Amino acid sequence: MDKLSLPQVELIVKTMADTAIKNEAYFSELDGVMGDADFGVSLAGGFKAVLKNWDGFDHSNIGGLLLNVATTITGNTGGCSGPVWGTLFMRTGMALKGKTEITVEEIISGLQSAIEGISKRGGAVLGDKTLLDALDAIVKTLEANKSAPMLEAFKQAGDAAVQMRETSKGWTAKRGRQSFTGDRSIGTYDPGIVAVGDMAVAIVEALGA
Repeated sequence: MDKLSLPQVELIVKTMADTAIKNEAYFSELDGVMGDADFGVSLAGGFKAVLKNWDGFDHSNIGGLLLNVATTITGNTGGCSGPVWGTLFMRTGMALKGKTEITVEEIISGLQSAIEGISKRGGAVLGDKTLLDALDAIVKTLEANKSAPMLEAFKQAGDAAVQMRETSKGWTAKRGRQSFTGDRSIGTYDPGIVAVGDMAVAIVEALGA
């Protein structure tokens, strides 16, 4: 496998949705340690809407599909998660517009655009202990492994995203609700970073099944 097909991207989005919904309580529990405990509920709500509206999306190309997902996520995900996750899909969708299959290099480009967009929209930068750090770990690992078989590169990227939850645990949160707690956020997990890692691992499992 050296390219992702449109059906495989559809599987990826559905896997992300399943992961968000399955972990609704867990992600909210993580958020409740230093936040307002609504992250899991908000994220699951957005992805439930994605699945509900799935048949009405543009399934002719990858970018069109992701842009439909972006609109649905933005309009149905509460709190700050809506704009953040909506921007993730919107920027990636714009970068992949019209494509029916994509390479690792194109995935990297799409995710880099998403990172830039999320940073501009919310003001977060790398090191602020947000999902940007997990996305950046994925991008850097894909870049380092882009000559490897695609699924192996994805596995390495998923492992890097999971490792980021442990690496960032010792950081002070500088954005989001956790940032209000200052140094008390040291030693806690960021729910967005955890969610990205769990989704990345689930995607590898789904693609390799």
